[in-house]
Amino acid sequence: MSTKNAARLPLRPSRAWLIGLASLIAGCQALTPSLAPTATPLAEPRAVAGGPTLLRADIQARRVTDLDGGAIQLAYNPADEKIYALHPTQGLFRVTPSDGAVNLAAEAGSITDQGYLAGLAIGRDGIVYISANFTEGATTQAVIRRGRPAGTGYAWETLARTEPYPISATPFDHVFNGLAVSPDDRYLFVNSGSRTDHGEVEDNAGQAPGARELPLTSAIFRLPTDAQELVLPNDAAALDALGVVFARGTRNAYALAFAPNGDLFATDNGPDADYPDELNWIQQGNHYGFPWRFGDKDNAQRSPDYDPTQDRLLSSDFTAVQTDKYANDPDFPAPPGPFTDPVANLGPAAAQYRALDGSQQDATANGERLYTFTPHRSPLGLVFATGDALPADLRPSSDTLAAFVLSWGAAGGSLSDKGQDLLFLRLRREGDGYVAETVQLARDFVLPIDAVLIDQRLYVLEYGGSSNLWELTFGE
Repeated sequence: MSTKNAARLPLRPSRAWLIGLASLIAGCQALTPSLAPTATPLAEPRAVAGGPTLLRADIQARRVTDLDGGAIQLAYNPADEKIYALHPTQGLFRVTPSDGAVNLAAEAGSITDQGYLAGLAIGRDGIVYISANFTEGATTQAVIRRGRPAGTGYAWETLARTEPYPISATPFDHVFNGLAVSPDDRYLFVNSGSRTDHGEVEDNAGQAPGARELPLTSAIFRLPTDAQELVLPNDAAALDALGVVFARGTRNAYALAFAPNGDLFATDNGPDADYPDELNWIQQGNHYGFPWRFGDKDNAQRSPDYDPTQDRLLSSDFTAVQTDKYANDPDFPAPPGPFTDPVANLGPAAAQYRALDGSQQDATANGERLYTFTPHRSPLGLVFATGDALPADLRPSSDTLAAFVLSWGAAGGSLSDKGQDLLFLRLRREGDGYVAETVQLARDFVLPIDAVLIDQRLYVLEYGGSSNLWELTFGE
């Protein structure tokens, strides 16, 4: 990294390891009036040398540092007011935002001696939580490590680990990654991604006969932050008895974040077909549809007469299509019960979809809602605004939330909205869920993967190129 003495990651984690993708449409419901004030007009686009294009008059951008490629997550540490970056094979790095100094806080081998580091969260007390995954033979296993500050470093211990469970040996093994600490520091929320693209059988050349999703996959777990050596079994009844399953039916909720009102949200990415990517309000006991539902639409492969040759939502750019994962599947399991729909996007940004006839459509222009984002944008880096440091139209109000979300960007497909940008979301409760107005604030990042918001400064980490860390300052 900027220490210039750490070996570069020899092979970046695959696109599917980082996130799944998706797309499609939503119900044809009339838009509500605009939720966001328009006090600050959009400027003429301003391209930053070697960086993003800014779309507001009151945004300034500077490059803080580069992290030498391969860094995957950011977290703010309130205890020392520094930003921390996680690299899958090198470890945890400490960044001083004011001068861009980067120091190794914990090398990977001191955190865990097995596998790749994948998820990062830091509590208000400065305790660090990191998830890691390692594969042996036909199984994988996750470990959650807790680092307590000790002198100039950390004392690492195991909070929890999973039993080994069967991998699919495909790009769809999303494993354990995203983490979030509850506002009271009592619980750690852990995302476990899917092992399939869309619920198909993935038997790993017969080593996992008939396996689709498993008790340890496609779920968000809630673990006590004071747990010691907690073992998570690959058994649904045993997990329920432990009381650690918070929600199910998420494909790969890589970015988890708490809003100021205490609600937990997560971005999620759909399969290798044109179904929407999602933003979900994660509530205990709810099921978010995977693999039976994407956005607010049913997975077409559930149909007993499904014919992939007639499916206009498939694109040959994607692995699951190229490898014939979309097929007639009469044994597709029945849905487990009711599902919770994602946040409804009122537009105008990130609202494209693929109609069933194959045409590109824009939900906002059509007076429709999308649940939630244009397919394959891969939303990441979700953060919520608090306080009054930001310009008035980017602050939360008494009845709305204000959030920022990045887009890693589309790896394929023919929709014209390719992402790699920064969106502002104003969210409001409506009925049993939330709706959001979305506005693009900046574009032309290089695979942006995570963000941290400190007062009026948003720090954006790029995975592409040299892993530049950008500081976007809002306000004149």
